[in-house]
Amino acid sequence: MNRLALAREMNGLAAPPGVETAVHGVAAICDPLGALYLQDAGILVVSDLHLEKGAAFARRGMMLPPYDTLATLSLLAALVSRYDPRLVISLGDNFHDRVGSEHLPEAFRTAICEMARGREWIWINGNHDPDGTVDLPGTCADEIHYAGLTFRHEPRNGLQKGEIAGHLHPSATVRRREKSVRRPCFATDGSRLLMPAFGVMTGGLDLRHKAMRGLFDQSSLIAHLLGRDRIYSVRFGNLVG
Repeated sequence: MNRLALAREMNGLAAPPGVETAVHGVAAICDPLGALYLQDAGILVVSDLHLEKGAAFARRGMMLPPYDTLATLSLLAALVSRYDPRLVISLGDNFHDRVGSEHLPEAFRTAICEMARGREWIWINGNHDPDGTVDLPGTCADEIHYAGLTFRHEPRNGLQKGEIAGHLHPSATVRRREKSVRRPCFATDGSRLLMPAFGVMTGGLDLRHKAMRGLFDQSSLIAHLLGRDRIYSVRFGNLVG
């Protein structure tokens, strides 16, 4: 089951199918579609949407299927409908390049406006879109601090208590039935959390990659892998190197 099929199946279910966790003492749910929900604060967090990635490649003469924005926004709409959050935070690389939001087709702009109606929306600036968004609801910021947590795009070096970040597109590999399976994941040691990339046309960086070194207490690190229909939680020591 792919994420779009799972999104359709999720509609109407009463209980979240995700996994409960906590970041610096703040309760959260890791959703199988790749979003984090902070239930006490009513905050839905997504990261690295990379909207209009296909269009960005087309502007450079490389033709990719142009359906990534529609698919990503469909997933996001399912989550907004499901949780009805008070606030949505998108953790940077919201668009794949600096002009993505300016050239966003009107149908997609309308879809975002519909999702944002009646709630707050914060676009964190990323390295792909450092100038923020154009003509979209909500506000843009480099980072925000709320309820003892810090929301930013790129994780800071060292152990950062209460940080929720994206950018690195964490993924992890497990061995199952004599086969290695690699999936995007939430990565957390209870102190900080790295979000999986939400965009449907994004890759991943393994948790054992050198870019991840020093970010976590590995003895407490858990990868919450996005499965076909659920989250699979695996301790770092049990991942395939």
